[in-house]
Amino acid sequence: MAKGYNRPKPTMGGGGMMAQIQQMQEQMAQAQAQLAEETVTATVGGGAISVTMTGDQVCKSVEIVPELLEDADAEMLQDLITSGVNAALDKSRELASEKMAPFTDMLGGLGLGL
Repeated sequence: MAKGYNRPKPTMGGGGMMAQIQQMQEQMAQAQAQLAEETVTATVGGGAISVTMTGDQVCKSVEIVPELLEDADAEMLQDLITSGVNAALDKSRELASEKMAPFTDMLGGLGLGL
């Protein structure tokens, strides 16, 4: 390196970008925390089974109408529970997608391919 050579000083643009990324990370963490507290409920079988799930795909409860158990058709009950869980998962993913859309759009705009 030649004597007296000074490296160019970093511009504010780089620091501003890092601050924006850090702010976005904080907002994403906040949105994820909100998802963990929000719930969705799916019902199947004409309301015979209700499944409640959080926005971060944690099953909170499965409710079965007692009259459904009187017939004791295990296969039908299994099918209804499976359908209910899958419907609740779909609703939960939809909620998560809505909450996280601003971030994925922003990251996609940065060329990160999300």
